[in-house]
Formats: sequence, C-alpha cells, structure tokens
Amino acid sequence: MAEPLILALDQGTTSTRAILFSADGSPLSEAGAPLEQHYPHDGWVEHDAEEIFRASVSALKSAVEKAGRQMDAVTAIGVTNQRETVVVWEKATGRPIYNAIVWQDRRTEPMCARLRAAGREGRVTQITGLLLDPYFSGTKLSWLLDNVPGARAAAEGGELLAGTIDAWVIWKLTGGRVHATDATNASRTLLYDIRAGGWSTEMGEMLDVPLGLLPQVRDCAGDFGETDPAILGRAVPIRGVAGDQQAALMGQGCIRAGEMKATYGTGCFMLFHTGEAAPVSDARLLTTIAAQVAGRVTYALEGAIFIAGAAVQWVNEGLGVQGGPQAVERLAMGARDDHGVVMVPAFTGLGAPWWDAGARAAVFGLTRDAGLAEIAQAAMDASALQTRDLIEAMLADAPQAFGGSVELRIDGGMSRSTWFAQRLADLTGVSVCRATYEETTALGAALFAGVGAGIFRDVEAAAAARPKTESYRPAMTADRREAGYARWLDAVARVRTS
Repeated sequence: MAEPLILALDQGTTSTRAILFSADGSPLSEAGAPLEQHYPHDGWVEHDAEEIFRASVSALKSAVEKAGRQMDAVTAIGVTNQRETVVVWEKATGRPIYNAIVWQDRRTEPMCARLRAAGREGRVTQITGLLLDPYFSGTKLSWLLDNVPGARAAAEGGELLAGTIDAWVIWKLTGGRVHATDATNASRTLLYDIRAGGWSTEMGEMLDVPLGLLPQVRDCAGDFGETDPAILGRAVPIRGVAGDQQAALMGQGCIRAGEMKATYGTGCFMLFHTGEAAPVSDARLLTTIAAQVAGRVTYALEGAIFIAGAAVQWVNEGLGVQGGPQAVERLAMGARDDHGVVMVPAFTGLGAPWWDAGARAAVFGLTRDAGLAEIAQAAMDASALQTRDLIEAMLADAPQAFGGSVELRIDGGMSRSTWFAQRLADLTGVSVCRATYEETTALGAALFAGVGAGIFRDVEAAAAARPKTESYRPAMTADRREAGYARWLDAVARVRTS
C-alpha cells in the first residue's frame, strides 16, 4: 500500500502556499504565490477573495506536481489560514459582494469604541474570550452588511453566506456543498461562545450580524467534505482545518496544558495551552480555542507582541546598518557585557500585557562608549524581554496549567538565529526549543488532517510526527538576568502613557 500523503494549504496574509507532506511529517514539495494587498483608504486593508481561491487551487496542484506525484496519491487536505479576515458571498453564484476585509483593517474602530463606551467589553470577553477590537471578524461583517448596497436585506433573506478564509476556500473547493469552519477560526470572530460551543445569539444581536450567514462549526480534525473533481482532477477529502496560530501550536506539538509556542516574525504571536480550562486574563490576554478534536475542546491564552523582527528591520533601515538581519546579529554579538542599553520598540504602541496604544519607542542607557553594537543587541533583546512579559502574565493568569519546568517552543524568522535562541533562554530563564523545520503552521494543518483521515490515531500520535528540534537552556546567572529585566520594566514605565 502506498504511503499516505497529506497536502496542506497555508493561506496567509502575504502569500498562498501549499506543502505536500509524508506521513512522518517530512515536507516533499512546496508551491505558492504572493498575495496582493489593497489599501483603499487609510487604515483599510483588503484582499481579492477570488484571487485567494485561484492561488489556492494553483498551489495545491503545483505542490503535487513538483513532488512528481498524482493527485490520486493524496490522502487528505488540511487547511490553515489568516484567522480574522472575512468574506461575504452570494449563495447562488458564489460571487463575493466585496473584497475580503483583512485582520489588519481598522475601519471598524468607531463601532468598537461605541461598544466599549457603552460598557459592553466585559460581556464580550466573558462570551468570546476576546476584546472589542477591529482585529476580529464580527465588526467587519457588520460593516459589510451596512455599507454594501442591498447586503443587509440579502443577508436577512438568506441569500448570502459569510466566513473566514477557511470557510470561503472550503466552500469553493467543494463546489458549494460545504459551508463550514473549525472551532479555532470561529473563536476569532467575536460571534462564538467559546465555552458553550456555538454561535452566540447575544453577540449576533450586539454586532447586528444575522447568525444564519455563518458556517457550521466542526472539529479541527474532521470531515469538511471532498473537493469537486472538476477543480483538482479528483475528489480529495478535506480532513483538517485550523487558524494559523493554532495550526502552529499543533505543528510545535503543544497539545497539553503548560506547553507554549512563540512565532517571531514582524511581531510575535505567543500561545500558552491551558488544557480544558478557559481562564479569564487579568492582563487582557486573549482566551481562545486551541483545538477541538473528537468533540473535546481545549483552550489557550494568546498574547501579541507588536514589534519583534521589525525592531531589527529598524536598525537596518533607520540606523543605516547594511546587510539585513544577519548584520544586526553580528553587531549584537559584539556588544559589551552589561552595557545597560535598553530599547523599548513601541513604534506602534505596546501590546500585551501593557496595552498602551500611545506609548512610543525609546532607547535608554546610552553612554559615550555605547554604539551601534549595543543598540543592535538591545533591539534583539527587546523581543526576549517582551516574551518574558507574556510568560509572567500567563503564569499569573493560569498558574494551574504550569506543571513545573517551562519550555518555550519557537519558530519564525528570528528563531533562525542560534544566538537569539540562546539569548531568549538567557533573558527569560526558561528552556527554548527551536523547530528545525520552520513551516510549523502548514505542518500543523497537515497533522490535523492526518488525524481526521485516520493516518494518526490521535493528536498525540500526530504530534510525535514532528521533525527534530534543538534545545537551549539558560546560561546567564539569575542575578544578571533579573537586573536586566528590572532595567526593562523601568524603561517600559518611562514610555507608557496609561
């Protein structure tokens, strides 16, 4: 019998890619294309949903062809996606009524501000685990219904469907036969009750979104139908779906309470698995669904660092350091010991756990013998110190989930630096585990699909199929680490406005 192959579709914010995996988690081939973003007004960000679907089909076909295989060899497809981006389309024709509104879009801030001023955010957090912010899908849906001519009447007449990108792609791949999403994506909409496990009538009324628009919510490892044979050449089962950060959580093998991962890109997304407990965060972290498999729901706390790799980019571009991230790393490695320079990269404010939109970036502790090397190291250290902020907040929010020693599993661009991985362990005081295969988001989607297709008996067996990892343990003395963290907290206090 031929080895099972799993095809993962990773539909992201800047590209659409597909990766073909073997059953042991090894990548066989990859294909994809960049995704154009549209900015019709200040703060507005949109995608062409039809472009996303065309690129998805092309990537799926190309990945199989590049591996020298036929579509008949593919056992299942797994889908992962940019989570909060939303599409509304006509049920009869499949035509989107407007561009997809991207998670980065801020046009619904006035609506969120009105609801916050009315004292509604506490109830929103209680139901959905989220905050009232344009980041999430619900207010985007409300805007579409109110601003596209005829949309609200059509929605109330049952003529429209809506969903996050996974639901849109699945509906199109199945020829309009399946309108479904998974629990992780549903938990990012502001419309889903994460504890009751269903679309919330109260939230639908608050945001003025008819729940009949929304897809059926299914397990991450479940039956999402089969592709229309006319699209990929044969009917391929779709058996796994998860939002990008939850897929990465699975790809990192974080399936138990106390396990955590951080993805370092422009910013940083950090998720901490809390098991079957859904804690309410005192630090205004998000409570989100980590996974739903075989009807069992597990949860995670999520924190976002606004600026991670972007601080390194600023050193390159703002300070004129040529040679990209590698040049900044080389500078950082040559900095003097205990130089005392601290950078707070609040270029767009401070994210979790500080939540200060008015804060701005600053560099502290400069002396005559401080130079580019010390600033470069401070820029890279800022990601590690912000990570410690999140670890401290998560420990306080869900102490029962920590079972003793803490390990942070990392991926993303900055994780490629061995120096940064060790520095992260030193400055946080926790062990760091780096994935040798970086595409953990696509891998997680493939692993969920493998469970859904019966290739793996359960998520534990799927998680065991991950590639090898590299570990880094703290080598810095505790006194030095705590002194550095005290300087960081003092610097943060100086830039905060609230």
